[in-house]
Amino acid sequence: MNYDLVAVSVTDLNLYIKDKIAGDEALSAVVVKGEISNFKNHYTGHLYFTLKDDKSLIKCIMFKSYAERLGFMPKDGMKVMVFGSVSVYERDGIYQIYVKAMKQDGVGDLYEAYEKLKADLEKEGLFDEAHKKKIPLKPNVIGVLTSQTGSVIRDIINVSTRRNPSTYIRLFPVSVQGPGAAEQIARGIKLMNEKKLADVLIIGRGGGSLEDLWPFNEEVVARAIYNSKIPIISAVGHETDFTIADFVADLRAPTPSAAAELANPDIFELKEKINLYKQRSRLALKKKVEVMRLRFDKTQASAVFKDPYKKINEYSLVLDKNIRALEVSVKNAYSKAKEKFVEKAARLDALSPLKTLTRGYSITEKQGKIIKSKTDLNKDDEISLRFVDGEKQAKII
Repeated sequence: MNYDLVAVSVTDLNLYIKDKIAGDEALSAVVVKGEISNFKNHYTGHLYFTLKDDKSLIKCIMFKSYAERLGFMPKDGMKVMVFGSVSVYERDGIYQIYVKAMKQDGVGDLYEAYEKLKADLEKEGLFDEAHKKKIPLKPNVIGVLTSQTGSVIRDIINVSTRRNPSTYIRLFPVSVQGPGAAEQIARGIKLMNEKKLADVLIIGRGGGSLEDLWPFNEEVVARAIYNSKIPIISAVGHETDFTIADFVADLRAPTPSAAAELANPDIFELKEKINLYKQRSRLALKKKVEVMRLRFDKTQASAVFKDPYKKINEYSLVLDKNIRALEVSVKNAYSKAKEKFVEKAARLDALSPLKTLTRGYSITEKQGKIIKSKTDLNKDDEISLRFVDGEKQAKII
């Protein structure tokens, strides 16, 4: 290969390709039809999306000045025709359509399937408010069906532990995208119900295109949610994303973090409210006593009202009893979690190889490797014997 040729920079090459495309009159004014995917309405007002058919796709951008003229809001699954020009974005080295106008060209296949299933299930009654279950005020165990590697479970754990440290999170890892994901989610919901593994369930994933969120638009998931005896909070995608799972679920959260907030009471806020209610009750009782005293002085009521503070003390005792009961409940929940931790730590310690040494055994090592057979040793080999209280060096004779 001849390396004597003058090399050009990546920027120069992309600019060259951009100029070549810009010089092609056929690409300066194109009309392309396809289905919208990965649509994003940027806060700047620009619209970013992918236009695709069954075999290929191309990126598109529509600047704010053109987007403001649209008579509709594009969305994933919508079939459209766009008019614009093809050019290269030299920074990333990609070519895309710079859209100047757009009109609807029917509804995409996925979106059409979504609307049909949504209408059928709504007619059947799966979305009825009467069927929705209440979310428990203070669940002991929150089940989560999502990917074990995504940010969703981390967000839920962070929010839950901040609001109520005694809450136990039970993750049931499932695929949330691609073939078989819907069946995994449905099986997870069924198993959590059969084994009674949680007081409330959160099912969710992060944002994505209509295709990415499709498992949560499958009928098998919708029916699993509807048949669940455990209340379910749906937290799929971003705030603007709506799936069929959202309509069937007992409660819909705009994000996974919001779902954790809805499932977990803020224990510290509850304590403050209790104290506030206690103070208000005492003030109300005190005010009522003052009113009763005035009436007594005015009408010279019977001797029954001569000790109004007795009623205040009775109400105070009831309030104190309720507060103590709440504190005991919180402490019990903390103790149970601590006991589980100690139990698991004890099991781990029992399996430790060092535990074996306390029963009179020793570990033989040669050059840092554990000897498992006599064939691993030869005459004059220097070895190390590890006991529970230290090591000794030895030599094979």
